[in-house]
Amino acid sequence: MPALFVSHGSPMIVLDESPARAFLESLGPDLPRPTAILVITAHFEATEPTLTTAAKPAMIYDFGGFPEPLYRMTYPAPGGPDLAAKAAGLLRDAGFSPRVDPSRGLDHGTWTPLKLMYPAADIPVVQLSVQPHRDARWHFALGQALAPLRGEGVLIIGSGALTHDLRAFFGRRAQVASSPEENAEAFATWMADAIETGRVDDVLEWETRAPAALQNHPTPEHVLPLFVAMGAGGPSRRRIHRSMAFSDPIESDRGSSLLFERIF
Repeated sequence: MPALFVSHGSPMIVLDESPARAFLESLGPDLPRPTAILVITAHFEATEPTLTTAAKPAMIYDFGGFPEPLYRMTYPAPGGPDLAAKAAGLLRDAGFSPRVDPSRGLDHGTWTPLKLMYPAADIPVVQLSVQPHRDARWHFALGQALAPLRGEGVLIIGSGALTHDLRAFFGRRAQVASSPEENAEAFATWMADAIETGRVDDVLEWETRAPAALQNHPTPEHVLPLFVAMGAGGPSRRRIHRSMAFSDPIESDRGSSLLFERIF
């Protein structure tokens, strides 16, 4: 199985027609059917890598001000306690200190892309937290520790956003020299090129090497899943989709998706 990074964007992706939605709907059938799915989601933050173990995860509607139909959405996928235990063992063997959360449900970083990719909701799903106080290299190593799961048919998905400009969302555009659109374009283009050309050190030093890095990610939680997916994947890395959606200023590139080591 490959490892993926997807920009999950606004939860409106499951209601509105868009190139990103159409792509995700076609992506699931295009991949080998996973035995289980491990999602590293930007909306699950913890001090140590934490895995969900609920057998029947509840829904988390971790957003506000959206149309009522979004709050009625369901994604009744089973949990994967066995996968969580296996992942915890791999992390422990690699020197990490994993924890488990038996009560946490599925946040929209998980259920929005999966509802489009696998609408039947019949594949076990486990979530893994990001650790915003840790850097890109630490998360890359986290992904490397999880890589053996791919050989067992587990689809590893990093779900975040290639750009996440909160200042644009709160209307503080006048405080930056260039527009959020220009910043998003520069950052996304640089990051995708660095990934596809194998410039791993550049990617892992993104905060000082990428253009408009801190403008696009004033806080790092939405880019950290990318580094886990990179670590879990292999040397073959390529972008498989990109569509810009500037009407959604927080995650203006919500359609960016990258695939790491297609092995089928």
